[in-house]
Amino acid sequence: MNLNDKKVAIIGVGKTGCATARFLADRGARIALTDEKPITAWGETLFELKKLHADLTTSPYGPEVLTGADLVVPSPGVYPSNPILLEALRREIPILSELELASRFLSTPIVAITGTNGKTTVTTLVGEILRTAGKKVFVGGNIGAPLIGYVDGPQEADWAVVEVSSFQLQWASTFHPQIALLLNITSDHVDYHGSFAAYRRIKESIFLRQTASDLAILNADETSTESLIGRLPAQIECFSSSGVVACGMSLAREKLVHVSPEGKREEYPLGMVRLPGRHNIENVMASIIAARACGCTPSEIIRTVEGFRGIAHRIQYAGEKNGVLFYDDSKGTNVGAVMRALQSFSQPVVLLLGGRDKEGDFETLVPLIRERVRELILFGEAREKINTFIGGVVKTRLTTTMKEAVAMAGKLASPGDVVLLSPGCASFDEFTDYKARGRVFQELVRTL
Repeated sequence: MNLNDKKVAIIGVGKTGCATARFLADRGARIALTDEKPITAWGETLFELKKLHADLTTSPYGPEVLTGADLVVPSPGVYPSNPILLEALRREIPILSELELASRFLSTPIVAITGTNGKTTVTTLVGEILRTAGKKVFVGGNIGAPLIGYVDGPQEADWAVVEVSSFQLQWASTFHPQIALLLNITSDHVDYHGSFAAYRRIKESIFLRQTASDLAILNADETSTESLIGRLPAQIECFSSSGVVACGMSLAREKLVHVSPEGKREEYPLGMVRLPGRHNIENVMASIIAARACGCTPSEIIRTVEGFRGIAHRIQYAGEKNGVLFYDDSKGTNVGAVMRALQSFSQPVVLLLGGRDKEGDFETLVPLIRERVRELILFGEAREKINTFIGGVVKTRLTTTMKEAVAMAGKLASPGDVVLLSPGCASFDEFTDYKARGRVFQELVRTL
């Protein structure tokens, strides 16, 4: 793909947009930047990029940025319904996600992980196993470093382990991972994609360019998996925590059992999994299949999993106060994640739920809330809406901010309870991202 003297419009001047601009500058492209934020709010970003590349212009946030454009690269958070993108489609200007653009210049084989929940855990764990095995690895994508930043370097890794979001897949047309994992699909980002069916279709598109020499890893416990299997050209391995699969991984009493495509059986001790919840057993299963496909040995896998303590803000222990345990699940930004978090605890839960709604199906939480939640505290922008769906299922209280919710939880919880922040919503009503929300939660717990 020749980018020299091509005009590329970049929508969004965040981490991904800036990494894309640097990549394009190195290849002689003419760059036009635009962002919803006024230029005065870009800080040092614009100054640094202009030092890097003389042929860089800025544009008001509107269709003007498309004038003379040969290509458009939107940041992940730019909705497909954005007027600039709709105008680009009308003018038949190609739209590529950063993931798609990077993959066209990538020489390293890819392990790509997508799904509604568990992506970051599996991406991180697969990367750790590969490192334990002595392999050079790039870990990034939708977490950490953008893939395009790695592509801009010497590409010395043996594997690129990449978390992939539906936002990135939305504008991908040639992206081709050698190993692709679809962990699960529950209702999420309906506001972005327009419908759950569209969201599912985009998630499943991770397999579209695979061939018979590639590997697709699927969750056998998902109802859609059986119909999907018949449409995939790749070799398939499945994982299940509730049944036995012919090829892949199953849970058998106190063991995880892997059966390779060649029929070889391996056993892994269930006790090596130190993370709470059945969903994390599934995450480990998926990670083992991917790691074995990358050439890692069972002993390297076991050693890594035994030492793996999960990722920040994903059912992360945040402290104990007067016999009450506090857990930070700020990364639980959808209803499916809340379900998995609640299933991780047998103790009574004081649940903190709220933030900015993503059209989540909160009513599906009702059975679990009745079974496991003693007090429900709703906060943030979505509190009234959530209250209309599930308020009163158990004792329910509403607060404006998360700070107020934590203070209330501290007063209501009894020794032996768990206070769980699992918001089921985006963080943008109060915070820049889920990480900031999680950090504030942990600080509030410390000051109780």
